[in-house]
Amino acid sequence: MRRLPPLTAIEAFVQVARLGSIKIAAEELALSSPALSRRIQALERFLGRALFDRAPGAMRLNGDGEKLLDAIAPHINGLTDAIEDLTTEGNVLRLRLGVLPLFASQQIFPHLAELRALHPELHLDIDTGGHALARLGDGLDAAIVLARDIDPALYACRLDRNRVLAIAAKSLAKGPGAITRPADLARTTVFLHRDMPETFEAFCQALGIAGLEPLAIDHFDSGQLILEAAAQGLGVAFMHESHFENAHDDRLVRLFDVQVDSPYSYWFACRPRALESRAVRLFRDWLTALFTTAGERAAA
Repeated sequence: MRRLPPLTAIEAFVQVARLGSIKIAAEELALSSPALSRRIQALERFLGRALFDRAPGAMRLNGDGEKLLDAIAPHINGLTDAIEDLTTEGNVLRLRLGVLPLFASQQIFPHLAELRALHPELHLDIDTGGHALARLGDGLDAAIVLARDIDPALYACRLDRNRVLAIAAKSLAKGPGAITRPADLARTTVFLHRDMPETFEAFCQALGIAGLEPLAIDHFDSGQLILEAAAQGLGVAFMHESHFENAHDDRLVRLFDVQVDSPYSYWFACRPRALESRAVRLFRDWLTALFTTAGERAAA
């Protein structure tokens, strides 16, 4: 049987190839940068050829490196899955997922039966606490977050693009003192999610009323509570169109017939090394397929 290079060297090669950085890959593997570099160099000596084009702060695969990665990546994933299957008690795959409560209730839980039927071995531990991105790799395997963009050191997949709506109780949309024009927002309270602080500003800029000051701005860490506060007529919520549509709350109406693109999206994110986990990959693939199908239905 032909001698093979050390598995640690192959692992180092795959991580650097996927991340494009010795430093970031070393952090993922809990190694020092010099130690990781030595593993890459050992593999290149074994093969008798360079695998990367090196530049300050970056490593890019050359032609031989791309050929090697394409050939071995599926086998590395298969080896990871085989080990995971053998070491997972009762063949249960468990994913520790950080997610906002409103997204979980509106977008995930209505489809959990489909996920269970497709992957009965996959189980979710749901964590609705804050600062999910900061806890990746330390209590969380993956997270679904609201953000403008994601740190490039993380793996991220954008799930949607949305529009911002002004949402209020029906009582605020008719009768004496009704809010019928954007300028009327100056005499009411505005509700914003803490992860979407620039939503109201983006809305006003799109309508050409930048600088408008509402009576007050209240921040919430729960989309569900924002919708309830708006439904009780306490102010106007600025939230995504999908939140309004999926709430199915007859007490709420959309104010102003305008189209304002949101600066925020929902993202699936994890540390790159987490993608070696079958549980993470299964959930990521199911989730992205779910949103692709939803997007196709919306466009039809």
